[in-house]
Amino acid sequence: MESVAYSIIAAVLGLGVLIVFHEFGHFLLAKLSGVGVLTFSIGFGPKLLVKKKGETEYALSAFPLGGYVKMIGEDPDEEVAQADIERSFAHKSLLKRIAIVVAGPGFNLLLAVLLLMIVYTFYGVPVMSTQINGVEKDSPAEKAGMVKDDRIIAIDGKAVNEWDELSGTIKASGGKVLSLQVRRGTVTVNVSVQPNRKEGRTVFGERKDDWLIGISSRVTLEKGKAGLAIVRAFSQTYEISKLTLQAFYKMLLGDVSPRNIGGPIMIAQMAGQQAQEGFGSFLAFLAMLSINLGVLNLLPVPVLDGGHLLFFIVEAVIRKPVALRYREMAQQVGICLLGLLMVYAFYNDIVRFFEKQVGG
Repeated sequence: MESVAYSIIAAVLGLGVLIVFHEFGHFLLAKLSGVGVLTFSIGFGPKLLVKKKGETEYALSAFPLGGYVKMIGEDPDEEVAQADIERSFAHKSLLKRIAIVVAGPGFNLLLAVLLLMIVYTFYGVPVMSTQINGVEKDSPAEKAGMVKDDRIIAIDGKAVNEWDELSGTIKASGGKVLSLQVRRGTVTVNVSVQPNRKEGRTVFGERKDDWLIGISSRVTLEKGKAGLAIVRAFSQTYEISKLTLQAFYKMLLGDVSPRNIGGPIMIAQMAGQQAQEGFGSFLAFLAMLSINLGVLNLLPVPVLDGGHLLFFIVEAVIRKPVALRYREMAQQVGICLLGLLMVYAFYNDIVRFFEKQVGG
């Protein structure tokens, strides 16, 4: 029972941070663009706590799975007082409106970068070296006499300094014999090895055969290197964003099972597990969740930020706002799609929960 409460608290706090940051992106760009903001709410539904400062009402609402920023003239067909026209969202240039909408997902990606920078700076950046951490039994590497702690410094006369470079060269070999230069203690030896084709799996579970020699890399944690932490934080945010889009695309094609979709129960369980593993793990989990929130919000689904961007693109083409009835129809479809997705995610959570209970 204690672990359940811990998971719920971790999930609520984590999601709260992500939602606040997302809505703050919209809020800040609106203010910088001269748009009046009437409401800044964390959550939907009845308002539990309200504080008004200037023209803006800051609220904490009953259902915390989301939030919103209400701006003056947010609806193109809304009547705006003459005095507020200059501060109306609908009366701003198309580029300013796009910037305000993109700011929410953009701030989620920025938050991910900041969180990963903290993790990498204080907990260390994982670096895969060309030093061997392990050799598989009966592998080409073992047959060639390679052992743990050997460091591969060149392949076919070309120096290699990073694991990705080493691994990429082996996979691209096509099975031809490779001449490796290996540092063993203070001695340098030459080794010939022929990669074997081995069945593997991608991150999505798809079969992928690669040429391998049966070695693993020694991973070290580089701590206190701010420059390396910044570079890795940006590159990791990009890679996870790309994987999120690829996963969504493959799900639409049927290549990835939609049973992988998780809802609030799965998020709570994962948040609790990561929080128990340590603060660094929890921050890394929040970064991944923030990236997912940012990327998925950019999908061209009405009611999401990406849906608004889609309307703006159409507006740029036809040189006038999309008619109200078409927007309303699209938003109703979007609400239905999101509703079905949430129900399915919740269903998956329940099935996983009972499968775990039965299995345990």
